[in-house]
Amino acid sequence: MLHGRELCGECEAISMIDTNLVIRSYLAANAGIIALVGSRIYCPRLPEGATLPAIGLFTRGGVPNPHIEKLQCPSVQIDCWAGDSIVARQVYRAVFDCLQGLQDASITIGATTYYIKSAILEVDGQDLVDNEIQNYFRVLSFWQFMIH
Repeated sequence: MLHGRELCGECEAISMIDTNLVIRSYLAANAGIIALVGSRIYCPRLPEGATLPAIGLFTRGGVPNPHIEKLQCPSVQIDCWAGDSIVARQVYRAVFDCLQGLQDASITIGATTYYIKSAILEVDGQDLVDNEIQNYFRVLSFWQFMIH
């Protein structure tokens, strides 16, 4: 038995959604974000020497829904990077405007359509300075998503 169903040759396999890819693709399609960072949206981290401004994101945890198959609820860290704190905050505002309160948005990747059922800000943007790498400023935020 798998989730209360028998596993047989006719059953559809349950597969995990690449939520990082879904979120990255959704952000990469937003005009406000494109205007600031272009295609520089990375997962999980910015590559060394990346051109700024840029966005880095990765899943830091989350809890799957035990009652609804294929519904994933990742908690995602989003870092908005720039060469100064003002631009880093502008990138964060664009991410905030794109995601906060988002409901029932669809994004098609290949032949599959995914749905971001909701995006909720967990922790508001925190302005941080990287002490080890000069002129790298970021705004760190955490988001809760529901994706299927």
